[in-house]
Order: sequence, then C-alpha cells, then structure tokens
Amino acid sequence: MSFFNELKRRNVFRVGIAYLVVAWLAMQVADVVLNNVEAPGWVFHVIVLALGIGFMLALFFAWAFELTPEGLKKEKDVDRTQSITAKTGRKLDFAIIGLLALTVVYLLWDKLGTAPATAPPEEIAAVEAPVVETATKSIAVLPFNNMSDDASNEYFADGISEEILNALARVKGLKVAGRTSSFAFKGRNEDLRLIGATLGVNHILEGSVRKAGNTVRITAQLVQVSDGFHLWSDTYDRELTDIFAIQDEIAGAILEKLKAELIGGEQVASTRTDTIAYEKYLLAKQRIYSRNTPEIEIAAKLLEEVVNLDPDFAPGWAQRGIVTMLLSDQNYGTIPNSDAVDQAKSYIDRAMEIDDGVAEAWAGLGLTYTQSYSAEQRRQGIEPLERALEINPSLINASNWLQNNLASLDRFREARAILEDMFERDPLYRPAISNLIFSYARTGELEKAEAALDRVRPFLKDEPSLASFEAQIRLWAGEYAEALPFAEFAVERMPLDQNFLATLGFALLNLNEYERILPLEVSNPFTKVISLYRLGRVEEATMLAREFSGTDPSYLLNILVSNGEFTSAVELVEERWPELEAFDAFYGGFFGFGYYNMLLVAKAYQETDNPEKFDQAMKMVRDEHDRQIAQGAGTFFFWVGEAGYWTLANDLQKAIDFLEKAVAQGWTGTPRISDSQTLLKPLEGDPRFEALQDQALQHLNRERLETGLEPLEAGYSL
Repeated sequence: MSFFNELKRRNVFRVGIAYLVVAWLAMQVADVVLNNVEAPGWVFHVIVLALGIGFMLALFFAWAFELTPEGLKKEKDVDRTQSITAKTGRKLDFAIIGLLALTVVYLLWDKLGTAPATAPPEEIAAVEAPVVETATKSIAVLPFNNMSDDASNEYFADGISEEILNALARVKGLKVAGRTSSFAFKGRNEDLRLIGATLGVNHILEGSVRKAGNTVRITAQLVQVSDGFHLWSDTYDRELTDIFAIQDEIAGAILEKLKAELIGGEQVASTRTDTIAYEKYLLAKQRIYSRNTPEIEIAAKLLEEVVNLDPDFAPGWAQRGIVTMLLSDQNYGTIPNSDAVDQAKSYIDRAMEIDDGVAEAWAGLGLTYTQSYSAEQRRQGIEPLERALEINPSLINASNWLQNNLASLDRFREARAILEDMFERDPLYRPAISNLIFSYARTGELEKAEAALDRVRPFLKDEPSLASFEAQIRLWAGEYAEALPFAEFAVERMPLDQNFLATLGFALLNLNEYERILPLEVSNPFTKVISLYRLGRVEEATMLAREFSGTDPSYLLNILVSNGEFTSAVELVEERWPELEAFDAFYGGFFGFGYYNMLLVAKAYQETDNPEKFDQAMKMVRDEHDRQIAQGAGTFFFWVGEAGYWTLANDLQKAIDFLEKAVAQGWTGTPRISDSQTLLKPLEGDPRFEALQDQALQHLNRERLETGLEPLEAGYSL
C-alpha cells in the first residue's frame, strides 16, 4: 500500500489519465487529417506507436521527477516539507476534467455534427425509397477488412469477398449487388441504411480477414439493413490450402440465415480445386478492375506467373485471355487487335480444355468477337457471353459486352434492358453508367441520362469518370462549351484513358478546334481524320485513313466520296465486298446513327451511273432507318442521316425537315454544313436550308464565345 500511496502522492495516476485523454484526442485529429491528405496507413500506425512509447516515458518522469517553483527536479532531491505535489495534483484534476469535457464535446460533434457530411439529408431521402421496394431476397457483400499486419494482403481480403459474392450470385432468386458498387464503400464508415438504399438491398455481409503465414482467420457477419440487427456472425480459422472450402462454407451459412423459403433451398457447392497460384491470381484480378493501362500490364505479368505455377488452373488462363484483349489497341493497350484476338483465343482455348464451366473463359471468348468491326463476328459473340452469364450472373463485364453486341446488331431494346438491370445491380460500375447515358442519348431521352447520373453523382466526387459523364450528357445536348472543361479535367487526371480522350476529341470537333485534336493520343483515328480533312490537309487525312483501311475502310470511303472520287470509292467497296449483302453483313446500321456508310456507297453508285446498285443500297438504308425509328432512335446524327437519305432520293424539302430536327437538338456541323456533309450539297441555295445554316452557325459561335474563342464569320468555308 505504501508503494500505491507513493504513486498517488507523485501524481503518477493523474499524469497517466491526462496523457491517455490527450493521446486519444491526438489520434482522432490525426485520423481526420491523415484521411483528408490520403496518407499511407503506416503513418497512423507510427503515430500510435510513438504515443504508446510516450505514455511509458510520461509515467517514468512523473515518478522520477517533480515540478517545483524552481523548475523540474529529481524527486529524491526535493525536501518533502517543501513538496507541492498536492497543489500540482489539484491542477492536474482540473486539467483532466477540462480534457474530459473536451472529449465529450468532440464525441457529440462527431455523432451529431458530422453525420450529414457523407450525404446531405435530402440526398439520403432521395435514395431511401428503394429500400422499401426491395425484395427481402437481396444482399450486398462489402469488401472484408484486412486485419493482417502486412498491408499488401489487402487484395487477399478483397478476393475472399469477391469469391463469396460470386457464390451467392449463382443462387436463383437472390439479388446480389454488383462488385463495383459494393466495393465503392470500402474504407467508408457509411450508414448501413444509405448503403442498402444505394445498392437496393436489405441485407449486408461484412467481415474481416487476418492472414498470418499459411493460416487465415475470417470473421463474417450478416446485418439486416432496416434496423442494423446482426442476424448471424461466425469466425473461421483455416489453413490456406482449404481457402475455397472456406468461401463456400461462409456463403452456405449466409444462405441458411436468409431462410430457406426465400431462396428455394438452394445450396452452394465448390467445383474448384486449390492452387498455389491463387494469391497471384487474386492480385492480378484487382489490377484488372482498375481499367488502368499500367495496372493491366502488371496483371498480365502476374497471370503469366499463375499459369506457369499451375498450368491446370483454368481461371488463370481465362483471365489471361481477357487481359490480352484489354491490352489491344481498341481498349487500353497497343497490341494490334487482330494479334490480341489470336493470342487471347489460344489462352481461352486452354482454359476450356481444362474446364469448360469457367464463366470467365466464355466471357473472354465473347469479347474476342465483340471487338470486331464485322457484324457477323459480333453475332458469334452473343452465345458465349450468354453462356458466361448462365454460369455466373454476377459477371458484370460479360453483361456489358453482351449489351454492346446486341446494341450494335439492332437489338437495341434487349441491350437497354440489360443495361438498366446492370445499373440497378451495380450502379457504380463505370461502363454501365457511360453506356446507359449513351443508350438514353440514342433515343433522345437525356432527362433519363441526367437522372441516372444524379443517383451516383454523390459517390463519384472529384473522379475523372464523373467529369467525363457530365461532358457526355452536355455534348448530346449540344452544350459544347459546358462539356469542354469537364472533358479536359478527365483527360488531365487520366491522360491515357481512351474513353476520356474520345470525349474530349468530340467536344473539340464540335467547337471546330481541329488543331487541338491532332496531338491527342487517340487509338481511334476518326476525329484526327476529320480534323485533318477540315483543315485542308487532305493528303495527310487520306494517308491516315488508308492506314486503318485494312480494319475499317469507312474513313477512306468517306474521304473519297467527299473528294468526288466516286469511281475509287466503288472500287474500294467492291474489292472487299463484291456484293452489297456482304458489305451490309460487315457494317450494318448503328442504332441512333443511321446507316451513313451505306449512304456513301449509294452516293458513289449514283455518281457512277449504276442505278441498280444505287436502288439496292437505298433500300438497305431505308429498311435500316425504319427499324431504328421503330425502336425510338432520336439523335441529331440520325436526323442528319435521314436528311442525307432524302437528299439522295431527291425529296429536298423532306431532307430539310429532318435537318431542322438535328439543328433543334444542338447539331452545328461546321460553319458550312455542306462542308462536313457532302450528301447535303444539293440543299444549298434553298431558303430553308440557308436559314438553318445561319441558325447552326449562331449556335456554334455562342458556344465558341463561352469558351473564349473567336466567332467564325458567316461566309467562312473550309
């Protein structure tokens, strides 16, 4: 007791309590500051370690030293009759009370004052409604927390979460929120009701993974969104050699707790075998999800190691095929598309030989067809993509590739249905947002595109993808000046992203800023060919178009017709497609854009006195345009195509009727419409056409002035 009393006399307890309160407050401040500056996780760990060491030092100094009016002295050197430890203790008591009061204030502020910071009340109210509507058979799997000492195990925790999500997605009648949207809440302490409302689910699975050596501990808990009640929780300690069994065991337990009557007695069973390459495979998949060129290239190297370590691991071969396609020059890399297809198919064939039930292999096979310019090739991609989704309905990339194929083959309504389902299941999956905006734009329903973006805008703050989406909607509305800064911001943040570059290219094209397009590192030559041609650099434009004519001759066909080289245009077409049916099978129409390539062919045959071929081409255009009108096509590009058709059909007033629709939607063409639309030259001189020409030029100049550009003169022509 004498030692205990001596500790009290020397204020060791008081110093310890005061230090702990100050240290706790310091950690809260550090947590907020470090999160805002996006500091690495180890920085906070170092601060905690330093505070822990400081605690021991504070206790030591409180025991060994005493604060006197003359300063700090060793306790043994202080006369007990002159000691002021009692006064110091009272001061420490007041300090502790003050610190505790400050702590209470902070806790109240953190609980009440900062709650709206994640989303304003009106935004939460706007998304709460879907929770009421959501069926009880729904769940989101949030990314499990990595509790391991090694931060590099983050991908392993993500992989566990994703595999459980995939297992649940195979259960019929159970709605499972998509991976991208679920993982968007990683590291964010959001209210479960907001997460449930955003993802449209009534249950959430969360957990943690602690990995040490060859053992792993996984903790999982199932939460009911409506009241936060924990329906179930469990902990699994396993050797990593049995990791797949752990995933299936957890998924099965969740299904049991979701009640048999809700899921029809479905079971989850593993058909996979373990592999020593599993960790590299998980790490590669996380790289692929980034959709960033350097990361995808690293994933390719990792997957090469995976299949070398385990040549019989089918998912590794399948992902290697997908990565190869993603690194083609039509996506995120530089491999010529034809070479990428050949390489990818060899990897996918190997996966199929090992196990033809791997969903990723079927999806990769579909992707090799999807990227073809040939409509016939794209048709061949539908069946494998549908097969992939039968095996794994949560394979969101397969859904996206399938809807792209269907939309390009005039099956627009089917594609729209898939897109809307994708957006409902995985609203933060970026391709779904972009393609849904594009889909609504094709039918002139920009208010729906804006509503879709409103739903996800709070979760995409400061992301370049959000800026690109904002730019796309404004471009479709003819608001080019407003679109430009958004497009520029996206490219500044991610200068190699081809989608962002394409959006910026179209914004500049519509503002007649051709010189600024030429330095852009775009893989698709469309905007560069047009820019060179409109700058009068016809020879350069033709050379660039010829470079790509082996893959897509449409650029060269456009230049030849625009130059009046109609015989050369016919030769270009007939050399590759002796019959127009073959040309039609390769190109077909493009929903929302009409059938401009076939209009160019019709013009070439008209000018070379081949009425039979001209009539055949015109009929193909008419049939295609009627199909698109029946499905709701409504872009200004489509109306320009209709104007071109009726001009060739010699119904000039009807052509102007459709041109009026295009200009009313914000289309400007160039300062002289007929400079960019050769097919419309016969309209020149008509008073209605000239009035439209003036209206379009005024709109273009308003947009240019808003961006600080000089207006173009009425008489300007290329």
